[in-house]
Amino acid sequence: SHSSSGGWKSYERLDGKTVIITGANTGIGKETTRDLARRGARIIMACRDLERAEEARTDILEDTENENVVIRKLDLSDTKSIRLFAELINKGRKVTTDIFTNGLVGASSCPHVCRLHHLWHFLLTCLLMDLIKRSAPARIVVVASVAHTWTGIRLDDINSERSYDTMRAYGQSKLANVLFARSLAKRLRGTGVSVFSLHPGVVQSDLWRHQHQCIQVAVKIFRIFTKTTLEGAQTTIYCAVEPGLDSQSGGYFSDCAPARCSRAASDEDVDQKLWEISCNMLGITWQ
Repeated sequence: SHSSSGGWKSYERLDGKTVIITGANTGIGKETTRDLARRGARIIMACRDLERAEEARTDILEDTENENVVIRKLDLSDTKSIRLFAELINKGRKVTTDIFTNGLVGASSCPHVCRLHHLWHFLLTCLLMDLIKRSAPARIVVVASVAHTWTGIRLDDINSERSYDTMRAYGQSKLANVLFARSLAKRLRGTGVSVFSLHPGVVQSDLWRHQHQCIQVAVKIFRIFTKTTLEGAQTTIYCAVEPGLDSQSGGYFSDCAPARCSRAASDEDVDQKLWEISCNMLGITWQ
C-alpha cells in the first residue's frame, strides 16, 4: 500500500492532479511529496533552500519514477517571495491546483512565530485562491498541531510581541492554523473546495533543532511516543487523498481520523475576529 497508519491504507491515484506542497524538501513535507508522487500527481515542491530541495527531488524521482515533480522557490518568511511564487503559479502552463498542503514549516523559537505559521500562509492561500477555486473539486490541507490546545489566542497580540514565551507563541500559532481552516471552509462552502487541519503527531524530525531547550528535552524523554516522519505524514496524506471527506470540510484530524479540537479552536466569534485581524495586518480584502 502507499500509506498505512492506524489501519488506514489507500491505493487512491492522483493522475492528472496538481499538488503544491510547502516545505517539501524535509520531514513530513518530503514524505508527503514522496507518497503523492507515487500516486501519479504532478507536484510543485515549494521550498526556500533550493539545494536541499534538489537533493530531495532526486531521492523522490529515484523512488517513485515520477518525472512530474518540480521545484519552485518559496521563502515563507518573505512576503516578496510569497507574492513572486503565487504570481509564477498563477501564470503556469498547467493552471490547476487540486491539492494545496500548507503549513509545512518547522517549529520556530523566534518572535513573530505567528507570522511564519499563520499570516504568511494566510497570504499565500489568498493569492492562490482563485486558481484553487477554478480547479475544484480541490483540497487545502493545513498542518497544525495538538499544540493548539496549549493556549488561547490573544487577538490583541497575535505575534506575541508584548510577552514572548516559546511554547505559548507556538501553541497560539497552531491554534491560528485550526481557526483559519474552519473560517476558510465556511467561506468556501458550495465552491467544491474543502479545507482540513490536522495534527501530524510529535514527529522525530529536524524541526526541533530550533526549539527551546525544554522542548528538546521533552521530545527526547517522550521519544517512545513520537512518530517517524513517514508515520507523521500519514494524516496529511489522508486529508489530501481520502475520498468522501468533503462533508467534513473545516474539520480537524489526527491519526487519519476526525479528532476533537480545543474549545478555543471551535469559537466562531474568535475565528471571525482572527480573519479580520489577519486581513488588516496584511492589508488585503478577503471576504
